[in-house]
Amino acid sequence: MPRVTFRLEYPAASEVFIAGSFNHWNSQSHPLKRTKKGYWSITITLPRGRYEYRYVVDGQWFTDPNTPRVPNAFGSENSVIVVE
Repeated sequence: MPRVTFRLEYPAASEVFIAGSFNHWNSQSHPLKRTKKGYWSITITLPRGRYEYRYVVDGQWFTDPNTPRVPNAFGSENSVIVVE
């Protein structure tokens, strides 16, 4: 299975998680680690497919500004990634 690295540049954050269709939108199960270069990162092994996700930055949901987006049921947008 492919390994996918998610990276978010948000140096002021104190904690960042990723939640999405790959983890049943669990906002606490996948914490990102702060890197020495000032961004947050996590590498996840995912089966091939299309996934929607969002970051949770200090308790607030945040859409990845660097990926395609689709509307969600909450009036905001989810980020989309396709793993090939």
